[in-house]
Amino acid sequence: MNATTYVVILVYSTSHAIRAEKVLNEAHVDCKLIPVPRHISSDCGVCVRVSQADQDAALQALEAARVEVERVQQEAISKRQEAGDRG
Repeated sequence: MNATTYVVILVYSTSHAIRAEKVLNEAHVDCKLIPVPRHISSDCGVCVRVSQADQDAALQALEAARVEVERVQQEAISKRQEAGDRG
């Protein structure tokens, strides 16, 4: 199974996740809001996914905008998961 490695950025609330997405879009960093993976513990049910190559740019943009980050974790996501197939 082929998998792509992304960076998952966890924040403290859904509103922080939405703000993070806005900040990253304005900084021209490709991102996607996704549900927090089940094996990761978080107070928020939504996190931001960015490519591994964009990790530094994303974290710099979030820091500059004073968006608090709870945790950053690499995640391998299969093509099947990426397509939304949970079966």
